[in-house]
Amino acid sequence: MPDPVTGQALHMAHWGIAESGKLALLAGDYPQALRHFREAIRLAVATRAPEVFFRHYTQCVLEALELAGDLPEIITFCRDADAHYGDLSDGNSLLAKDHGAILERLGVALLQAGELAEAQAVLARAGARAGPGILPLAERLSDWLRRGFAVPPVRLRSLQRELGYFVIRKDNVDRRLARPLPPDMAAPDLRAVLAGR
Repeated sequence: MPDPVTGQALHMAHWGIAESGKLALLAGDYPQALRHFREAIRLAVATRAPEVFFRHYTQCVLEALELAGDLPEIITFCRDADAHYGDLSDGNSLLAKDHGAILERLGVALLQAGELAEAQAVLARAGARAGPGILPLAERLSDWLRRGFAVPPVRLRSLQRELGYFVIRKDNVDRRLARPLPPDMAAPDLRAVLAGR
């Protein structure tokens, strides 16, 4: 049986690394944020941390990629995740919300990539999958696109902030827990971490 103190210390390690990544993201240092989030995922997987950590850190990676403008990686990851969720059974509200959030992230990336028709369809699926009122950004954007409204980048960012789309905000980062990685430590690619899961 694992030592609970050791288990807690291991969880605090990946949590602290993720908090440091959040600080880097808020400072606009997306490469450092990604390095920290990917290492937090690797440690969470390696220590068999509860699934909630893995899901949260994955959302942090996707948020950093979006803010860095790496739309192709987000689109590929979210399409793969959508296929994975499609293989799972329905009836679980947490699963439905997670799947909807992945679809919302995919729809936003498609919108930013100029794929308006596909973005609208995916955003509509996101809202339907998660349920009414769960993903207000997906619902609003889907409606706007269906009605033919333009969504310029500045309006999209404003709406994302207004509707609480971003996971990482100044008010929910605990600086006291932050543990930066050594500068020479390379974190693995997200796909490599997920493949080992």
